Amino acid sequence: MKIALIGCGAVTQAVYVPLLSRRRELFEVSAVCDLSPTLAGAVADRLGAAGRFTDVGEMLPAGGFDAVLVLASGSHGETVRQALDAGYAVLCEKPLSLTRAEAAALPPDGRLMVGYMKQYDPAVLRAEALLDGVRIRSVEVTVLHPSGEAQLAFANLVQARDADLTQVRKAEAALLDAALGADAPESLRNLYNVTLGSICHDLSLLRRFTGSPERIDHVAAWGEAPGSIEISGTLPGDSGRFAIRWHYLEDYPAYRETVAIHHDQGTLELAFPSPYLMNAPTVLTVVAPGEARTEWREVTEAFETQLLAFHAFVTTGETPRTGRDGALEDIVTAQRIAARYAVQHGLPLGGEAREL
Repeated sequence: MKIALIGCGAVTQAVYVPLLSRRRELFEVSAVCDLSPTLAGAVADRLGAAGRFTDVGEMLPAGGFDAVLVLASGSHGETVRQALDAGYAVLCEKPLSLTRAEAAALPPDGRLMVGYMKQYDPAVLRAEALLDGVRIRSVEVTVLHPSGEAQLAFANLVQARDADLTQVRKAEAALLDAALGADAPESLRNLYNVTLGSICHDLSLLRRFTGSPERIDHVAAWGEAPGSIEISGTLPGDSGRFAIRWHYLEDYPAYRETVAIHHDQGTLELAFPSPYLMNAPTVLTVVAPGEARTEWREVTEAFETQLLAFHAFVTTGETPRTGRDGALEDIVTAQRIAARYAVQHGLPLGGEAREL
């Protein structure tokens, strides 16, 4: 399958380039695009791509590929719309967009897959099977998040300063205005950006395990941005509760994310390593009746499984774990979190979040 890559930054270089290089029997990268000519050239050289672009509007009409991977940071709504309108299937890294309007404007025709790689982690798939038919009482998440530089020190990334990001930043500021209102303070914007940029992984797991939250009861944020964030509320049907605690700790020794699911018969705990470490296993610990503890791990790479799922999606029509509607559900939850925080702290709120 011939593909094009949009965005040649950290996740592309550290994750997608190695995976696409070792799965050449399935993927041929025909073109790459990045605002930085340096990054586009470096990734194209590593993958043997003939097409090198700095403008999506030039790459898409040029063609020569069957599908597009949207891997750039920030909101992807407009880029995804252009790629879908041009007739390509799309794998888009989270978040799909910063506003509900961007996501809702995309065609619901089944050519879009949204990348939440944790949903394809073998430990998560096993946890889903073990949770079938049990009553979940509580889901408790803790994320300890060192700086991106610390997590990527091993990767020897190509760095570049030759991209003009002025228009990108202006466009994203306008989208945040649309989502939260033009008067929304920086604290609220930071909360929303962290929720859609990182905590959305945990929202996507909640969608798989229990369904999206029924109600957001409490939101707290403290420390220098991005700081620490705490979110809690009820699960669907008021059947249980969830709590998410996310901490940006610049010098913390290593990334760690734990998701503990307590149900009437025991506990499942998932411990995720840094997402940038290829084939580092997520550990699933199962506590069963009789205090039996079973630990399970597998080195199958979640990002690679996601890529294989995208190949199957394009070639055989296999349904992805998250499409447009699932991503839109997460955006709604993020806006409900922002709205709750604004109400608790008496902050001005407008835009889409005010309607929830």
